[in-house]
Amino acid sequence: MAGGNAGSWQEVAPTAADDSEPMTNVLRTAFGGSRALVYLTALMAALTLVTVVGPVADDRMLLGQPVWLKPFKFAVSFVVYGLSLAWLMAHLRRGKRVAKWSANVIAVTSVLEVGLITFQAARGRSSHFNTSSMLDEVVWRAMGATIVVLWLATAVIAVLVWRDGMPDRAGTWTVRLGMVLLLAGLLQGFFMVIPRPEQIALDEQGVDTLLGAHAVGVPDGGPGMPLTGWSTTGGDLRIGHFIGIHGLQAILLFGMLLSWLVTDAARRTRLVMVFAFAYAGLLTLVTWQALRGQPVTAPDSATVFAFAALAGATVLAGVISWVRPVRAG
Repeated sequence: MAGGNAGSWQEVAPTAADDSEPMTNVLRTAFGGSRALVYLTALMAALTLVTVVGPVADDRMLLGQPVWLKPFKFAVSFVVYGLSLAWLMAHLRRGKRVAKWSANVIAVTSVLEVGLITFQAARGRSSHFNTSSMLDEVVWRAMGATIVVLWLATAVIAVLVWRDGMPDRAGTWTVRLGMVLLLAGLLQGFFMVIPRPEQIALDEQGVDTLLGAHAVGVPDGGPGMPLTGWSTTGGDLRIGHFIGIHGLQAILLFGMLLSWLVTDAARRTRLVMVFAFAYAGLLTLVTWQALRGQPVTAPDSATVFAFAALAGATVLAGVISWVRPVRAG
């Protein structure tokens, strides 16, 4: 287990001699953690470039968005997901064999997941919630199976990371809480697969319809925010999903910033915990807002009050964490 008040988290905050090539160091560390996940990252980076160019040659629209937008978003997300996990795995001291096999499973299921999304985009068909034909249903059920396997494999790595920690206490809680946020964000996707009552009614009548939705209170494919496509007329469960799955990267960046600015390990640890719980509060808040069918661009008074309370509690906790005396030794 990591030591209590060890020095700064050196892997996150490179020394001055390493500052000239931080990305090279990250990639080298990640490659040592899991080659499979680094290869996944490279493949998704290539797909990102393809899907950026795609709309130039293919201007088709699907549910009100460019047909290649969804593969693009998933490719970008898996770039940061794969690289982050590989980097963390490089710091494991025990369970490396189990972690390696879990990483291999994640790499394979991720390629299948994004491959099916890209396949459906090329066909001009919706990849999510689509059971309107036998092929569409097979694709959708396969995607559901892969995401369950991916979550379980990620949970295995989360347990190993939680057990091993990092070289110092602040770094240990950074990666622990980051992995919890990641798993919570992935679980958000299960809210979306629950069919709406109106969809069930149409399906029972033999009408082709999507079974499940990103939006709440309005049909998928309505007016949305630029790039993200998040609904501006109803709730959207993708917001909490996005915030959660990228909580790991957010807290890692926060931990990196603290390691440069705050020398005291105990104070860094407390601030990391404050940030993590505030982030979890934000995840809960946007999910609650979406489930009430409320667009993120038009919060009601209850949402504004809840956000203000969260912000106030975060500031207060941050101040207490900073001014609280640090025990010597």
